[in-house]
Amino acid sequence: MDIKIEYRPSFSLVIAKLGPNEQVVAESGAMVAMRNVTMETQARGGVLKSLARAALGGESFFVNTFTAGGSGGELMLAHPLPGDIKAVELHGETMLVQSGSFIASAPSIQIDTKWGGSKSFFAGEGLILLKASGSGQLILGTYGAVHEMDLAAGEVITVDSGHLVAFSETITYKPRTVGGIKATLFSGEGIVVDITGPGKLLMQSRSESAFISWLVPKLPTKSS
Repeated sequence: MDIKIEYRPSFSLVIAKLGPNEQVVAESGAMVAMRNVTMETQARGGVLKSLARAALGGESFFVNTFTAGGSGGELMLAHPLPGDIKAVELHGETMLVQSGSFIASAPSIQIDTKWGGSKSFFAGEGLILLKASGSGQLILGTYGAVHEMDLAAGEVITVDSGHLVAFSETITYKPRTVGGIKATLFSGEGIVVDITGPGKLLMQSRSESAFISWLVPKLPTKSS
């Protein structure tokens, strides 16, 4: 799979050139266009695993498998939110991906659900993580621009959970509230995550929940 990302960082589009009979697994609704490619919709990994992904991971119950024809094909994919797209090459390793950031992957990448801790229910930010393991390309979408960091062993950074995209499994993480209940309710911050290296960290420059919090008070009501 030869990937080219156009129109970044605001309205990124993946253009994937596929070899003969090559396959790509993508989140439902990610496809923009395709040429000489067929699509099959299925519950990947069986019904129970797919239910777990949908209920806990925020991902679709069904995923789409795209297969190129005998002479190859072309597939275009996009993230539902305006922002950048990052293609990560995995080499027998694992990354933990924030729910909603997964766009597509090679079929050799196994996608599973990993629980992010009961504290993730605070602020509705859903710190539920998908576990992506194996070798091949993993395509992730961000809201806003993507910011990448390589953390050294023992290096710590605190990230708002709404800006978290993905990180290496070698990283340790601990979600927590900010400064007690009062600060959590009135500071505009909800759940943060203490991230400790070593490993790769991907963040996004915008937060979907922060945008919703800004937008909702401005929406017209029936009384207005």
